[in-house]
Amino acid sequence: MFVSYKWLSEYVDLTGVSANELADLITKSGIEVEGVEVLGDGIKNVVVGHVLECEQHPDADKLNKCLVDVGDEEPVQIICGAANVGKGQKVVVAKVGAVLPGNFKIKKAKLRGQESHGMICSLQELGIESKLVSKEYSEGIFVFPTEVKPGDDALQQLNLDDEVLELSITPNRADALSMIGVAYEVAAILGREVKLPKIELTTGSEKASDYISVSVEENQDNPLYVARVVKNVKIAPSPLWLQNRLMAAGIRPHNNVVDITNFILLEYGQPLHAFDYDRLGSREILVRRAKSGEKMTTLDDTERTLTPEHLVITNGTEPVALAGVMGGANSEVQNDTTTVLIESAYFTGPTIRTASKDHGLRSEASSRYEKGIDPSRTRAAADRAAALMIQYTGGEVLDGVVEVDTLSAEPVKVTITLDRINKVLGTSISSQEVSTIFSRLQFETEVDNETFIVTVPSRRGDITIEEDLVEEVARLFGYDNLPTTLPVGQTFPGKLTDYQEKRRKIRRYLEGTGSYQAVTYSLTSSSKVNQYALETAAPIKLSMPMSEDRSVLRLSIVPHLLEVLSHNLARKVDHISLYEIGSVFLSNEESRLPTEKEHLAGAATGLWQSNLWQGEKKSVDFYVVKGVLDGLFELLGLQDRISYKQAKLDGMHPGRTAQVILDEEVIGFVGQIHPTAQKELDLNETYVYELSLKNLLEAKVEDATYTSIPRYPSMSRDIALVVDQTIAAGVIKEAIIEAGGKLLKEVSIFDLYEGERMEDGKKSVAYSLRYFDPERTLTDEEVTKAHSKVLASVEEKFGASLRS
Repeated sequence: MFVSYKWLSEYVDLTGVSANELADLITKSGIEVEGVEVLGDGIKNVVVGHVLECEQHPDADKLNKCLVDVGDEEPVQIICGAANVGKGQKVVVAKVGAVLPGNFKIKKAKLRGQESHGMICSLQELGIESKLVSKEYSEGIFVFPTEVKPGDDALQQLNLDDEVLELSITPNRADALSMIGVAYEVAAILGREVKLPKIELTTGSEKASDYISVSVEENQDNPLYVARVVKNVKIAPSPLWLQNRLMAAGIRPHNNVVDITNFILLEYGQPLHAFDYDRLGSREILVRRAKSGEKMTTLDDTERTLTPEHLVITNGTEPVALAGVMGGANSEVQNDTTTVLIESAYFTGPTIRTASKDHGLRSEASSRYEKGIDPSRTRAAADRAAALMIQYTGGEVLDGVVEVDTLSAEPVKVTITLDRINKVLGTSISSQEVSTIFSRLQFETEVDNETFIVTVPSRRGDITIEEDLVEEVARLFGYDNLPTTLPVGQTFPGKLTDYQEKRRKIRRYLEGTGSYQAVTYSLTSSSKVNQYALETAAPIKLSMPMSEDRSVLRLSIVPHLLEVLSHNLARKVDHISLYEIGSVFLSNEESRLPTEKEHLAGAATGLWQSNLWQGEKKSVDFYVVKGVLDGLFELLGLQDRISYKQAKLDGMHPGRTAQVILDEEVIGFVGQIHPTAQKELDLNETYVYELSLKNLLEAKVEDATYTSIPRYPSMSRDIALVVDQTIAAGVIKEAIIEAGGKLLKEVSIFDLYEGERMEDGKKSVAYSLRYFDPERTLTDEEVTKAHSKVLASVEEKFGASLRS
């Protein structure tokens, strides 16, 4: 809803409140103002000009040489290329030195040898959207339709000195879809009065009932239909002030009759429709449901096929309007129209919504009917439109209205106590303050011993229960004025569980490593369901699968990530790392429902790092992916309880795969996809991992302990041990740590050698051992003694010898 600040000020005194201040107040009261637009922002030195002379440019067929009075001592010469420029016109002139939208500055110029001192402007050049400019001036310059003086401020004449507030209206606040509705809201906020428009209507001696009759078959869809007849109208452009208001609200002007109906729609929130009486084809209006397959052509020249769900206005035989949505082309007001039938009706929302949706027609009228209009304004809107037609079309309004009224609208009364209001809001508002708020809202209120009986006005259809009244009190009292308190009780809402907090840390960590989060299907095919599964179980089949490829619940996430990699590689995304946290589903004999376990899985291929300037590249390999997991375990405080063991798994590379073990329990695996599987999926070298997230996050972690930084130096010893190739380096490392005693603090592997100078079946594994005592400086003898124990242990357990 676009609300003109100047127009709004005619209904509410806005003295001392700027447009931006008003926008802030409206937003704080519950209706969001998305922005405030200054229509003529940045435009300077644009005035009204009077074209005194206009002749063709001597050296250009499509240019005109104009002598224009711009209010200065002497008229100026302006070269204009518009086809519709002519002598005697009052036009918009941007003088030399003027600034137009886009910071376009007007300078003195020469066009084909003739001087030009300014520019005669179109509305588009003043920043008005083309779709809002009337067809008459959609091409060419704008000509003022009323008497204006040369030199007057053109922005003021065109209402471009106005500011427009854009209100975001929620479906429950249909009352704010009109200027009067917004006026009631603003008046309540500011504590001021609403000035409603005065309707001064004079009628002729002829009776409207002699010209038209109205009957309604579907009273539940159309309980109120009001018709007025206006004779002897003259179709012409509407006055400039009316066009300006429509354009500010986002509606394109057409002619005086149509513009008046649109004006009333904006002012009262009551949609109107104007029929050309002589084109109706009868003296009857019949409102009924459409017949199956019945056709009509709407104002947009589109033929519509109707159904019995659509409500139509007919002339007794054929449709002349799709009720509440759009009029028919066969009864459209045209330039030769002399008699107008004004329709003002109350249609129920669901019926209009059905027709609007079925035909893809969402109009200003339908959007208001869908949300609900105020039936008490239906007659007033018709009278206001008729009065304006007398004033601006020269028409004569026939006496009386023709109507069908089966509307039974009992006033809604809602009762609430002061204690209930204060208890919900946590306030101590007095009874007088609440009464004042209801008075500002213009709610009729009876007070009985701090119990408020509120009669809700028909314009506020959103108020039906006591909680609605609490909201009204809260927003007028001021949300910022409500007291803030801390929650009380044994538990506090909104806190993450330990499991949730750790899971969030994992997501952040993996995204920090450069991995993208993937979300894949929980369904897979029977042929893939057991691939890479950490636990084997009978597949759980869907009773009605969409397809065979999505017919069973998954046991592993890895196959889905491999599909994602394959999809990306086929589209030349060669370097990618993914992770997913999701559920796998295990059959449960005790229940029909499966056991759901949360897993963490990842997949990576291509380059892990690429520093082109230095010429450095690092491809994904086993140790890159293992390093990511090591960092994850360290984040969770489990690094000392995690170990890896070489493993052979189906679908995985036999020499580059390891089980991940937590406290002697296997919780997952990491490794390279088997080359055969890579080839089947058109993958490059790809590494994956999958872990039982439940086991990982539910593992109890001891509180972190800190030791002081060593004050005394450490001593290192490097050893290269020759052992059988079948012995895992990690097993040797564990034996070294066990034999090293309390002085051995760190052990790391830094080299592996299997070459021609090594005995068959043997390998050399090099370890770096670091010894220190936090309380003193170690002697050579102490380190040698501890180191000798290490050598004796590995020799005894593995037959290891020092490499010479």
